[in-house]
Amino acid sequence: MKRLFCIVTLINALLAVNTLFAQETQQERRTPRLERGERAEDNASSLPELTVRAQDMNDRLTQEVGNARWMRVIYREVDLSKEQNAPLYYPVRPINGNANLFSTVFQVVSENRVDAYEYLGDYEDFSDAHKITFNKEFLDRYYIFYEEVEGRGGEPSLVINESDVPSADVRSYYVKEAWYFDQNNSVFDIKILAICPILYASGDLGEERRPMFWLPYENIRPYIRNSYIMTSNTNNAKTFTVDDYFRRRMYDGEIVKTENLMNRSLVEYCPTPDSLKKEQDRIEGQLVAFQQALYLQPDSAEIAPDTKEAKKSASVRASRVSSTKEPKAAKTKAPKAEKSAPVRSIRGRR
Repeated sequence: MKRLFCIVTLINALLAVNTLFAQETQQERRTPRLERGERAEDNASSLPELTVRAQDMNDRLTQEVGNARWMRVIYREVDLSKEQNAPLYYPVRPINGNANLFSTVFQVVSENRVDAYEYLGDYEDFSDAHKITFNKEFLDRYYIFYEEVEGRGGEPSLVINESDVPSADVRSYYVKEAWYFDQNNSVFDIKILAICPILYASGDLGEERRPMFWLPYENIRPYIRNSYIMTSNTNNAKTFTVDDYFRRRMYDGEIVKTENLMNRSLVEYCPTPDSLKKEQDRIEGQLVAFQQALYLQPDSAEIAPDTKEAKKSASVRASRVSSTKEPKAAKTKAPKAEKSAPVRSIRGRR
């Protein structure tokens, strides 16, 4: 009887071991898929949900341009290869919780936290008809690798690894600005309306520029207000955010288009690089001239005499006064007396 009890106990132990081994094997088979899902959840949780306070702050920072009596819309291309624009490009891959602008943009767009709109080329339409859908067609268009896994509800979901996000290939942005003067509030300011990442991809004809989508700046600002960046190689303190970088216009961008009746870009009527550069300088000069014309410029005579401008104006006035004085009479020397011929004495000789 005792021997039978030992045999039964041994058989039960073997069955328990086999069951446990089968469960572990099945769990190992599911581990890669669970890790992908967990990684996607971790990426989604890296950006917190917007609180009521954050939304209220975003509404307060929103600049209203509806009452502007004068406004000019400018399109610029911000080249990230320039040192002044490097804070938007580095780090190329997320490091220690730090990510560049496109990594943040790609994450919030892929998670459907903000609405992005198609790049139509000649104009922008921020309506539901042109809202982009983050699906396989969109990812295939820009050659972005992804994995299709089974989601919680049985529907397939797209998972993109951090190494497959093309943050290194987005090397420039279109920035849409509004220069405006609000006469009711006596405010002259610049508002960032939207940004558009430009992807550089290798195609059959070489490297191609592909603008991806327009993103209204008011939608992305709550997520970049707390993204601190380093703006100098000599000062490593991160004292500015990406929002500060845009609102203070710390970037360097060249004008590519202004809003006009014929909806033409500068390249359409500036065929040569020299003419394009002259047109860009002319538009920049118009913007600066309009801003300066709004305020009373101080008289040069009222400026402190120790300033450089006063010294320069004083020297100019002195030169003008000296040029208007009557010329001095030229000094002439008296002619030298001619040497007389020797005189003979008429006294008689002894």
